[in-house]
Amino acid sequence: MQTIMAAAEKIRIGTRGSPLALAQAHEVRDRLVDAHAIAPDMIEVCVISTAGDRIQDRPLSEVGGKGLFTLELEEQLRDGRIDLAVHSSKDMPTVLPEGLAITAFLDREDPRDAFISNKAKSLADMPEGAVVGSSSLRRQAMIRRIRPDLSVVQFRGNVQTRLRKLEEGVADATLLANAGLRRLGMEHIITDLMHPDVFLPAPGQGAICIEARAGDPRTDALVEPLNHEPTATALACERAFLAELDGSCRTPIAGLALVTESGIAFRGMILTPDGTQAHEIAKDGPMSQAAEIGRAAARHLRLEAGDGFFASWS
Repeated sequence: MQTIMAAAEKIRIGTRGSPLALAQAHEVRDRLVDAHAIAPDMIEVCVISTAGDRIQDRPLSEVGGKGLFTLELEEQLRDGRIDLAVHSSKDMPTVLPEGLAITAFLDREDPRDAFISNKAKSLADMPEGAVVGSSSLRRQAMIRRIRPDLSVVQFRGNVQTRLRKLEEGVADATLLANAGLRRLGMEHIITDLMHPDVFLPAPGQGAICIEARAGDPRTDALVEPLNHEPTATALACERAFLAELDGSCRTPIAGLALVTESGIAFRGMILTPDGTQAHEIAKDGPMSQAAEIGRAAARHLRLEAGDGFFASWS
């Protein structure tokens, strides 16, 4: 590593410009500094504007899906302008551009969804006809499944934008990832935490991942100490589940894998966008079969739901 670092120029970390994205990129920078005794000024955090950040007037499902948050970062990875890209794992497409790979997962934060409202203590306590804002098709479908009497509206933007909309009365409540709020030091705004048994998170929720050029010995050596194997195992299961279902921002899919001493336990769910139909599955097995457990769970749900169920996603 000393040889790699001695010959290296600045390490350039690419990130989106939202406060949460910057917090995640700086967490990676700080861990690299600690792991390799790198001078902090040798690591540059490069803010890159993405289409997903610029397009705020339409749902992601209408304009290209998850790739809108990664395309510009991946272009700069491939041409060498940056060395690493830091992402929220739930934003990552299951198929990456040729020559790129996810090379590390940081240890996962709490993956639960957080309910935020000034008008109700929980989703269950909301009055009939109240308005919940969310940009996530998964959250929208699950809200409609649990509380079909509520009105669900599109609610795009970063954490701060959504909270401002809440204050302005655009909606009576919203849901955000607990992990993101914790990374921003904003746990105090949470009204209620949604238990995964009731409100299953998105695959990858709560985990930061690092994307780099595949097979690059310099960046592989840099991020290797940051990789958290239990998180990587859980995400292998969840991303395999998502890939087998062809998951994107157009599809309401939930899934969470938990790694224990005895193996891996996975729960998955698929829903119609209106929340009126849902299919769930639970599977477990050895950690060495994490990806196959996710794929098998997805195949089971496809068979159980039938082709007509998936037609409603298009």
